[in-house]
Amino acid sequence: MQTGPDQLLDPPLHFDALVTPHRSLGRKGFVILMSGVVAVNLVAGIICLLKGAWPVVGFCGLDVALVFWAFRANYRAANAYETVQLSDSELRIRRVDRKGRARGWSFQPYWVRIELVEHPDESVDLYLVSHGKALEIGHALSSPERLDFARALHRALTRMKAPAAHG
Repeated sequence: MQTGPDQLLDPPLHFDALVTPHRSLGRKGFVILMSGVVAVNLVAGIICLLKGAWPVVGFCGLDVALVFWAFRANYRAANAYETVQLSDSELRIRRVDRKGRARGWSFQPYWVRIELVEHPDESVDLYLVSHGKALEIGHALSSPERLDFARALHRALTRMKAPAAHG
């Protein structure tokens, strides 16, 4: 069931996860990489210019611009995230895309089950299933991370549903 994405869950939270896309290159690494790309293209451009192949200089500049644009698009996509929260009364998923648009889904935790779909290429998809409807979660995670995430969420659901937790 879809829900308003900005509503807060009542405490206590039994599970609270933030899933973000992996970015292995930080700001410092980006500056170092772009400096290298600029230096290599500058040297290549100067060599080509000295040999009379002046049109190559424009392509070297285009090369730098395209690499910069690709990283800029990649970093913009890193603004996306997903939250998974479990309270006594609700399992809530909130997904925010790279432009900041939020969507939310709510499940009754006693009826939801976790389903893993394994593919021949050894990738794994993670779904929350309830009342005939399924929602894929953890898309930004690698397959091993999805398995770990599924185990952790399953443990939290099991503990929350246990009679001792409410007695």
